[in-house]
Amino acid sequence: MEQATDAELMRRVRDGDHGAFASLVDRYKDGLVNYLTHLRGERDRADDLAQEAFLRLYQSAARYDERERLAPYLYRIATNLVRSEFRRLRRWRQLLPWLEASSGRTVEAPSRGLLEREAGVQVRAALEALPMRYRAPLVLREIEGWSYHEIATALDCREGTIKSRIARGRNRLRELLAPYWNGGTDESRIRAASSLVAERNGV
Repeated sequence: MEQATDAELMRRVRDGDHGAFASLVDRYKDGLVNYLTHLRGERDRADDLAQEAFLRLYQSAARYDERERLAPYLYRIATNLVRSEFRRLRRWRQLLPWLEASSGRTVEAPSRGLLEREAGVQVRAALEALPMRYRAPLVLREIEGWSYHEIATALDCREGTIKSRIARGRNRLRELLAPYWNGGTDESRIRAASSLVAERNGV
């Protein structure tokens, strides 16, 4: 039997068909969690964000335009969730010194920074150090295999901008990985990563 299209399933979701929505979740969950894991650097958190993205997709079913492909629409929701979370984490880290000074004790942030969670996997650590504006299109292109047009649609950018960001992201990955390839010390690796990670403030 021919598989229902995304548009058909979304029409059924609008009519209250929970089975149709479950089919969409099954269709896109693995890819979305994989994408979010690369963005967030944490599988458990990626699962949570994917669930939130699907919830928001369900809530926006009535507003979904069938002329738009569902995957870019869903991934745009997920990317915006990660951006919002990073903004919250930055605000929390800015608040930590004041909280610690006021309480006289160390206050732990709700989630450690991406570089602080380095697990010894060089490529993953370098990818996590990239600013979101480079990391998201690079993951969609190199790992998910999306076209430039699909990425531009998902991230709400021009194709030319996406191509430029992917090229710059590749260059930054090479810079971050150079100390590993050249046998650099842990200190040089951290220094190389830290010199670029500040750019994440431009999410």
